[in-house]
Amino acid sequence: MSGARSRARGQALQALYQWQLTAQPPHDIGRLFLRDPESTGGVDEAYFAELIREVPVHVEELDGLLSAHLDRAIAEVDPVERAILRIGAYELCYRLEIGPRIVLNEAVELAKRYGGEAGHKFVNAVLDGVAKVVRAPGGRR
Repeated sequence: MSGARSRARGQALQALYQWQLTAQPPHDIGRLFLRDPESTGGVDEAYFAELIREVPVHVEELDGLLSAHLDRAIAEVDPVERAILRIGAYELCYRLEIGPRIVLNEAVELAKRYGGEAGHKFVNAVLDGVAKVVRAPGGRR
């Protein structure tokens, strides 16, 4: 992963993972991440802040979209992969200037780096299904 946006996604993944496990307010988690210059070097801080603010705000909607493409309950998905899926679904729904292939590629790279052995295949399949719904002509968005 390279680029300030990619690094922002990686940091947001870690912050959202922490949010999922601890239920700490995302703003508090974000402040802790932004205080550490080693972890924020070269990170698009505004995009990081957007992701950790907006994914929790829209989590019910995002989980609903994701659930239609899962073979199990969202709560049963590995927490790392769940956070990656939520970031990807958010980008597909709310960041229309980012092409779906870029969203999927970024999510797959996060899954390869932080997820389980075959997690990237799972993430790709689920987000591809979401993309076909939300980015299709006349689709949801």
